[in-house]
Amino acid sequence: MQENKSRLKWACRRGMLELDVLFMPFVDEAYDELSDEQKLTFKRLLACDDPDLFAWFMGHKECEDAPLAAMVELILKRVKV
Repeated sequence: MQENKSRLKWACRRGMLELDVLFMPFVDEAYDELSDEQKLTFKRLLACDDPDLFAWFMGHKECEDAPLAAMVELILKRVKV
């Protein structure tokens, strides 16, 4: 479990500081509380390109994938920036 979380934290390290400050605290503070389905969605979110992630989190563009969009909203609500 801990090894899996370490890998997940490594995947959260992005090329953009704006994304790092969202993902890292979310993994530390909220990831363990997610359902198995939400955990899979979060991992799928991490596979998305940084420019898309940035646009979704900053509200410049709407994510058309409903589960991913819900995860973006959850992260924004849980992480106080």
